[in-house]
This record gives sequence, C-alpha cells and structure tokens, in this order.
Amino acid sequence: MTKLAEELIKSLYGLGVRYVFGIPGGPSIPYMEAMRNHGMEFVTVANEQSAGMMADVFGRLTGIPGVCHATFGPGTTNLSTGIGGALLDRSPLIAFTTEVKDEDLGRKVQMNVDHQALLKPITKWTTRLSKDNFKATITNAFQIATAEAPGPVHIGLPVNVAEMDLDADHMINYFEKKSILPPDSLLLAEVKTILEKAKKPILAIGLTAFRHGLHHSIREFLNKNNIPVVLTPMAKGIVPEDHPSYVGVLFHAKSECAASIYRNADLVIGLGYDSIEFNYEAWMPSVPLIHIDTEPVDITPEYNVACEILGNLRDSIAYLNTLELPTYDWNFKEIEDTKLQMFAALMPETKTFTPSDAIGVLQEIMPKDSILTSDVGAHLHLLGQLWKVHEGSRLIMTNGWSTMGFGIPSAIAAKLCSPSSAVACITGDAGFLMNCGELLIARKRKINVVIVVFCDSNLSLIEVKQGWNNVVQYATDLHEGEYFDADKFLGVPVFKAKDKNEMKTSLQRALEVSGPVVIEAVVDGSIYKNLIARNYK
Repeated sequence: MTKLAEELIKSLYGLGVRYVFGIPGGPSIPYMEAMRNHGMEFVTVANEQSAGMMADVFGRLTGIPGVCHATFGPGTTNLSTGIGGALLDRSPLIAFTTEVKDEDLGRKVQMNVDHQALLKPITKWTTRLSKDNFKATITNAFQIATAEAPGPVHIGLPVNVAEMDLDADHMINYFEKKSILPPDSLLLAEVKTILEKAKKPILAIGLTAFRHGLHHSIREFLNKNNIPVVLTPMAKGIVPEDHPSYVGVLFHAKSECAASIYRNADLVIGLGYDSIEFNYEAWMPSVPLIHIDTEPVDITPEYNVACEILGNLRDSIAYLNTLELPTYDWNFKEIEDTKLQMFAALMPETKTFTPSDAIGVLQEIMPKDSILTSDVGAHLHLLGQLWKVHEGSRLIMTNGWSTMGFGIPSAIAAKLCSPSSAVACITGDAGFLMNCGELLIARKRKINVVIVVFCDSNLSLIEVKQGWNNVVQYATDLHEGEYFDADKFLGVPVFKAKDKNEMKTSLQRALEVSGPVVIEAVVDGSIYKNLIARNYK
C-alpha cells in the first residue's frame, strides 16, 4: 500500500511534469513532501495568478500540461486568472486546488467556496479526486488538457485524500493522446476548385497552425504559390518577416498598412485561424472564406463561408502542397514596398528615446535564438509588429486572454523550461506592478531573466483610446519622477536606460549577470498615438 499523495506525485513525474507552481496551504504538505522525495520542484510564487501563468507557459513550451496549485477560496480565485489564460491562449494545464472533504460539501467552512462551480466556466473539465477514481481522473485530466484545443483541467483535492491508502499499482506514466480526425477529402477537392477560380487569395495564419508546428509546411506552400500572408499575433514567427509573401500581423501597430493589401483580396484562406485572437469580421473584406482548422468557424452570418475543412491540419496543408495552382494577380513589388513602409513607420525618427528605439536595441543585442516574453499594453501592439522572430527564437504573449501581469511570470517559466536560452521580458510600468513580486523567485534561484520596464508614466493604451474618443486624459497617469528611484528592487539590480547607448550598455551588462536584472527604460510613449491601429479594414 502507498499514500495517494505519493502516487500522485510519482505519476506526475512519470508523465513529464518537473515543476508545480503555486502557494501551499497546510493540506499541501503531504504532496510537497512527496515532491521533495521524488525530484519534483514546488516553485513557491508571490501570487497564485503567476502560478497559473507559469504553468501555462510550461505547457506551451513542452507540450506537457503545466501544473499549478492553490489552497482554498482566495488562493483559488487568484489562481483563476492564470487558469483562464490557459483556456483562451490554448495551453495544456492542470490545476490542483485544496477543497473540503466530502462530508463538508455545502457547509459553511472558513475560506470555502465551491471550486467546481467557480472554475467550470474557465476549464475544459473540473472534478474531485478520490482514491476510487485516482487512475481514471489523472489519465482523463492529461487526455483532456492536451486534446484539441488544449486547455486547463481542474482537480479538487479534498483535505483528507492525501493520506488515503492506494494499491501500489496506481502509478501512471503513460496516457494516450486523443487523435484528430483527418479532413474530408471531398471538401478538400472543393477547396482546390475555389482556389483555381480565385484571382487574389490571401492566407491568414493563426494560433492553431503555430501550435501544430506547421512552420515548414506553410513556408513550402508560400514558396510554391504567389499568395500573400497575414498572421494573428500569437502566430508570429511561423513565416519570417523577410519572406516575399509576408504582409504583416493583424490587429497590431500600423496594421492599416497590411489592410491596404488584404482589402483587395477576393478570397481569404484561414489556416489554423483561431478567432479567439481576432475575429474574422473585424478585418476581412466582404469576400468568401475558406476555413481550415481543427475547430468550427466562428464568424457573423453576413459573411460567406465558401468551405469549411475540419480535421488534422498537417493533412490539410500536405494536400494544399500537392496542388498546382494558377499564378495569381498580386503585385509583389507593391507588397514589399508596403511592408517596408510599415516597418519604417514603426521606427519614427524623433529627438527622444522611444519604445521603438528600445526594441531596436533588444533586437540587435539579444542572441538570435532568445526567448522574448511580453506583458499586455501599448508596447505589445508595437512589439508584435516590429519584433523579428528568428529561426529558433520565440515571442511569447497572451492575446486570447490578454491579462496584464503576464510578462514577468512567463519569462521566469520560459527560463526554467529552456535554461540555455537568453530570456528577456518587455513590460510596461503598470504591468510590472502586478506581478513584480515574482522577481524574488528569480533572485533566489539565480535565474538570469532581463526585465525591461518601459516607463512612460501612463496607461498608454487607454490614453490613446481616450484620444480617439475626444476626451481629456483622466486616471491614466501612474507616477511622477523616477519610477524605481533606486539601483535595486527587491534586491534585484536596476540598470537605467534613457537613450539607445545606455540601453545597449545596460542590456549587455544584464545578460552577463548570474541572476535577474531590471532595466528601467525611460521612454517617450507619445509615439503610440500614431502607431496603434484603429481601423483594421
């Protein structure tokens, strides 16, 4: 016989989990002891929402569900922000929370709320663990979390379940992933006919295609056919920015330049397009749509869905790569000129130190295979369009859930997953405040992550939108004077950058430090009003 807590941790380890992110309560102790004895690390965070975000990123980068944990009530409500991110950003995650024992369900108990009801809307599945359902629950949890589309599963741990006895054969070290059905061959033939009749089709690549790793197959299709391509923000990197077909990123800064191209299309091919990032109708011209994905199309009824192909995306793109399509009527000189104009506009010449300048220095100094994470805010609109994702590098953001506070936890998780990679984070001065306590984790573990804080003293994105509404700036100013006003924050070095030269020097120094570093980049955020897109059509 063995204890349930012991079997759970051994099973998680056997399934590839190496970290559990969270804040423990008293009932967590048996599980933590099991982790200590079996080589798994409990990463104690400052705020449970960060635990969910770290587990999300672990799941994205490894394909193994990230695991997080919280105690009763307020611990779980904090954790729910990270869980929701995994749902809408499509990351496999398993959240364990402490719950009351069966006999106390429905009673008034300190800190207790119904976690099952609380988390049902933001998970794919929620349940409670018992000694009788142990194997089925853990196996189902991993299958559901990784099944298309991946997302979070919640398992409640009753306070008395950890010390229950299990037979020794309960350990799980394998689960069978649910396969995705192949696409309908008759519908694929319809796509061929539609593509042969089109004059100016455009390809729209989304998050699903990125998750399925279709980079090379999509590039093969574009190399063979003269079709322009736009990306959703979380698909950034699937097609290099210097590819002749590359038009730009939807929704992000200066995307009106891309609109000047795609509004001339007579057909849109959405390949792995997940509208959780940006609805089709928010940008599409009124032309037919071919939707090729693992999930049904989501679009308003006035649009014509000419064909919908559901099923294994790798099979669908493989079929497209067998086709001999006509030469289309696109002017690729115009596409290249428009792209160059867009990138030039993203780097305005000013007499001040701008977010664009800081990003340019990061692009120059960071290794080509580095990982960059971003918080949410005006800077993300700029970064998502301007940053060039090199082969082997990664840009990590949240654009389905879009929660501020994501940048720092995601950078720490990325470094834990990929210790040999250089990792940096760009956050605003508002986003930094939300989860800056997590820097203590990086300090304690000597994790070299570079946190670049764009300090412009404002909630810049809201300020821009106030301008659109012709109202005065109100309640968006954050601080006056120096933001840190110190050379350390929570014991972490703070380097200053007030111009490009200082930014370069600070970044070079930061990359050589054994632990985390904050770079206080004092930037002129006034450029955002001319860069953030307002009309996507």
